[in-house]
Amino acid sequence: MRNYQEHNAKDIRDLTIYTKTIPAHPASFTDFPSALHPDIRTYLTSHNIPRLYTHQAEMFEKAQSGENVVITTSTASGKTLSFLLPVLQAVLKDPLIRAIFVYPTKALAADQYRALQPILEYFGEGRISAGVYDGDTMQAERSRIRKSANIILTNPEMLNAAFLPNHSKYGFDFIFTNLKYVVIDELHSYRGAFGSHLANIFRRMKRVCGYYRSKPQFLCSSATIANPVELAGRICGEQFLLINRDGSAAPEKEYRIIQPPEIKGSNDKIYGRRSASTVAADLIPELVEEDRHFIAFGRSRRNVEVILKESRDKLDAAGFLSHGDSGKIAGYRGGYTPLERREIERKMTESELSGLVSTNALELGIDIGSLDSTVIVGYPGTRASFWQQSGRAGRGSGSKEAKKCINYLILENQPFDQYIAIDPEWLFSQESENAIVDPDNLLIELAHIRAAAAEMPLSLDDAALFPDLGEVIPVLMSADEVKSLAGRFAWAGPAFPAGDYSLRNMDKTRFKLIVKDDVEFVDGRRQAKGPGREVTEMDESQAYHELHPGAVYMHEGVLYEVLKLDLVSRTAEAVPFDGNYYTVPSGTEETRILQTFQEEDMGRTRIHFGDINVNEVISMYKKLQFHNHQNLGYVDLTQPLQKSYDTESTWIDIPKNVVEIYRSLLVPNRMGELVLNDHFEGLCYAVKNAAMMTTMTERDDIDAVVSNNAVIPDGREEQVVSLYIYDKYEGGLGYSEKIYELVPQIIDNAIRMVEGCSCESGCPACVGDYNLDKKMVLWGLKNLLKESEPPEFEGKQIEETHPFIQKGFSFYRLPLEWDAFCDSVVQNGEIGGAFLRTVEQVEVNGHRLILTVGSSFYEEWLMDPDNMRVLENTVRYHAVCPSDMRIEVQVLENRERADKIKGKLRRRYEDRLS
Repeated sequence: MRNYQEHNAKDIRDLTIYTKTIPAHPASFTDFPSALHPDIRTYLTSHNIPRLYTHQAEMFEKAQSGENVVITTSTASGKTLSFLLPVLQAVLKDPLIRAIFVYPTKALAADQYRALQPILEYFGEGRISAGVYDGDTMQAERSRIRKSANIILTNPEMLNAAFLPNHSKYGFDFIFTNLKYVVIDELHSYRGAFGSHLANIFRRMKRVCGYYRSKPQFLCSSATIANPVELAGRICGEQFLLINRDGSAAPEKEYRIIQPPEIKGSNDKIYGRRSASTVAADLIPELVEEDRHFIAFGRSRRNVEVILKESRDKLDAAGFLSHGDSGKIAGYRGGYTPLERREIERKMTESELSGLVSTNALELGIDIGSLDSTVIVGYPGTRASFWQQSGRAGRGSGSKEAKKCINYLILENQPFDQYIAIDPEWLFSQESENAIVDPDNLLIELAHIRAAAAEMPLSLDDAALFPDLGEVIPVLMSADEVKSLAGRFAWAGPAFPAGDYSLRNMDKTRFKLIVKDDVEFVDGRRQAKGPGREVTEMDESQAYHELHPGAVYMHEGVLYEVLKLDLVSRTAEAVPFDGNYYTVPSGTEETRILQTFQEEDMGRTRIHFGDINVNEVISMYKKLQFHNHQNLGYVDLTQPLQKSYDTESTWIDIPKNVVEIYRSLLVPNRMGELVLNDHFEGLCYAVKNAAMMTTMTERDDIDAVVSNNAVIPDGREEQVVSLYIYDKYEGGLGYSEKIYELVPQIIDNAIRMVEGCSCESGCPACVGDYNLDKKMVLWGLKNLLKESEPPEFEGKQIEETHPFIQKGFSFYRLPLEWDAFCDSVVQNGEIGGAFLRTVEQVEVNGHRLILTVGSSFYEEWLMDPDNMRVLENTVRYHAVCPSDMRIEVQVLENRERADKIKGKLRRRYEDRLS
């Protein structure tokens, strides 16, 4: 086994394609500020802090002058002490002062409270008192904190659901009256939906503080991002000063970039590269063997569990011949209970564990002891996250014992990763990205306007806080949720509107996973039985992707197979699973334009920004084998899972010559559909990844698809084919709007990424698929700007590696094939199929599907938005339709028959109608 490990370590060294060493640098100190309270000086001196880092002193002085401050120094640079000093100063001068410390997670708040213990013990509860106020806090402790804590550590959820709705009760009024500081740690984590929610929470807090005549200062800390002042301003609604000159010391840091090996067949054909998670599962046992203290970051919860399981399997396989022990590593991600998380943190801090495999939950500054290594499994998507994750090693670097730390970045076969393989200095020399937040997302703003009305009646002055108040109030009045009261608008709806939404996303619908240990067979099918236990909770979109029937869900390295997903009770049932594969969902996304806000010409194309509807259908899943990640096949879902929502999008019209050439390359699959060799997909793939490079977005924040009329079998030449880049959040969060401003830069980035890829003719890293021709995708990108002749197409041997969602009908042929279409809908068991058979006449006019029905009631019934949405989704699921397809209903009523029926009904209900 030892020989195996030595051989494996050599392989890891051979896979290192780039090494960069950042030398150690000394600290820059300054004397205590003259205004610093003498007791704080004494405390610091007694704890071996005779002087402050320069940035700590600077933040103290700026805060003392009344400025709102954001600090962006490196990890382990003493940012906590930077914002703590002005708070301690204020509390020691006036014990009635209150400060609220806001943390993005309960785990981080609990960790920071532990870090405060020496200060609390030194000064005593009579002078400084603190406490964590979150969902896990016992009632008696909550009461103590409200009554006497000067420093309250909490999270956005508690501000939203406890502090603000109860501002006049339970002692919260005293807190808001004396609120001097609001501290926001890990500011960079508040982007997207989470940041937009927090911005609106602070809008509500300003109303409450104004009522109690207080005006708190904001002190923020953030990882290095391009726009910390802008982000702080948008979230807090105030002007900020920036402190970014880092005075802390750092040890020597070495960065090793690892490129997984290529996978070659017997004929030397390259089938891609080994996955980064597989290489990580080889590296982690080596780190355990070498007694290294490390953290490995996976990109997703599923990725974390795969790495953890494969690493443990290899450690167990080593047995007594190795010092390795599978119990020396643990997982850490969302979905674990608070007790599980805290026990893992304790074991790591006390060195009972060698390392953790974590999602970016531990990217934040939770104390898990001194680390000497990080393993980043796949580029995390932004430079800010890369520096934050790698910065976890070498913490506490100001001590004499600080030693060199090593950070591994294992590249995936993905665009960003392979771009780094070509130009590693891009990672080290470029500044971090912009963090984007949109406080004015209408759905988020509406949720908080409702909550604000329940806290205090709304007035005209609140229009300065909520830009869309004038449009929202009339809607709320019509819904009887607010009523006019002496020139103000008071809440009249159900209690606690602040509990109607989740701050972490746009979806308040929650699904629970219930695990049952026993299985029984009913009619030859497995069913879970016996008492169950709740394992985790997630939103609707995540549940559709991870809890569909047949999904393999992993929790702390243990596998569970989902047997049932109940959409009514919103629960999934699962049982223990001993198979050797995991699952990945698959489906389609279709778009249609709702309204256009901006548009302009660019090069040979026209770009637009506006609202679209996205219809996402999860209809199948694939099984991937552990360790080698081989595709074991696809399985169709009995009931496709469908989610439709409106969002913001930027779309780019694709020039006619590109559309014609790409259509000419399409090849029918086994079903006879023109869906293979689809270079439109390559175009989308390159543009999406280039858009992600310009915005601080992750793969689940935005998406790019081409309008589905691109591959309609009898496609109409006069139709414009467009490429949509859209926010994957209902209502949009500002990503697409920013992308609209940056389209020229995005196109240039896409060209560079495809052109600079080291592959010969196209791969998953540049165009998303080995079956696509890299030259053709590159030509399509360049033709958005300037027309040129297409390259000679060298047809590849197309491998149909997965089934395609069969749409047996074309929108334009529906009038001719209506009976067969209705039969298909009925056979699929969908609601409305039987009704569609009663339609008298069907015709297509442009992009309108006109249905003639025999009763005016059916026309009124179908005009209900929910009913029409169901009908449109049914048509789109079975037929390839234009993106802006509309259904219209007209009546061709048989008056004689209608009068006869009405007469009979009138006689039948004569007594009741009289």
